Amino acid sequence: MMDRYLLRYFLAVIDAGNFSRAAAQCNVSQPTLSVGIAKLERQAGQPLFHRTNRRVELTAAGARFATHARRIEAEFALAEHVVREAVPRTTLRLGVLVTIPAGWIETFVTRLGDTPGRLPIEIVEGRERDLIEQLSRGRIDVALTLVRAESDRFAAEPLFEEGYALALPASHPLAGRHTIAAGELADNVMIVRRQCELLSDTSRHFTARGVRPFFAARTLSDERAIGYVRSGLGVTVMPACFRDPGIVRPRLADFAFTRTIGLLYGAHVDRTALRGGATLTALADEVRAARRGG
Repeated sequence: MMDRYLLRYFLAVIDAGNFSRAAAQCNVSQPTLSVGIAKLERQAGQPLFHRTNRRVELTAAGARFATHARRIEAEFALAEHVVREAVPRTTLRLGVLVTIPAGWIETFVTRLGDTPGRLPIEIVEGRERDLIEQLSRGRIDVALTLVRAESDRFAAEPLFEEGYALALPASHPLAGRHTIAAGELADNVMIVRRQCELLSDTSRHFTARGVRPFFAARTLSDERAIGYVRSGLGVTVMPACFRDPGIVRPRLADFAFTRTIGLLYGAHVDRTALRGGATLTALADEVRAARRGG
C-alpha cells in the first residue's frame, strides 16, 4: 500500500521540476524526499523519473502513474475538505499571484463592498507554484494566477493575455522609443524583480546579448520596483499591465514571451456556483476592465 506522503513527494517533483525545490515545497530535506521517491519506485517496480544534472523528467511509467496520483491526491484533498467543512463555508479563499498589480485588487475589494450576494473573502498572496500547491491541498478555493497548458488538472477560466516590456523612467534618454534592443541598455543599471515568473528567461536574454549589468536593487515588491524605476535608480522588465505616470513601457526587442492570467478552481469547489456568484463576477469584471484601461 502506497503512503500518501509518497504521492505528494512524487507530484511535488513534477510541479517543481527538480528534487531540491520539491523538497522545499514539501518542507523536508532533499535526502528525505529522495529516499521517499526511491521507495515509491521500488513499490511501483520501475523508475518513475529520468534524472539529469539540470532537471528530472517522467518516464513513460511515471507519466501513466501521474494521472492516477493526481486523481488520488485530489480525492484526499476533497475528503479533508468535507470533514473540515462540516458547517458550510461562507468565506471565499482567494489566491492572488504576487505579480498582479496591487491596485487591481484594491479596486476590486473596494467595489465589492456591500454588493448583494457577495461572499466574505480571505486573500492569500503567493507565487505561482505556491498557489498551485494551495489549490491542490484545498487550502484556497480559487486563484487569480497564470493559466498554462499544464494547469489542466484545474478548471480554468482565462481572462486576458499580455506580453512583457521594459520599464524606464520618463526621463530616460531612450524613453521616446517604441522598441529597444538589449544591447542598447548595456551601460544601464537594472532592478531585479525576484518574484518574476520570467526571471531566468530575462537573465538569459540579456546575457546572450553580452549585457551583464549592475543591479541596484533586488525586490519582491512590484510597487517598490516601479518606485525605483520612477526615481531613476534603474530599469527593469515587467508584465505589460503595470503602468505609472512616471514610467514608460517600450518593447524589449526579440523578447516575445507572453502570459495568460485567469482563474483556476480547486477540485473541491463547485465552479459553476462560485462563478455565478457576485464575488467572482466582480473580480473578473474588474480584472478585465483594469486590463483594458491599462
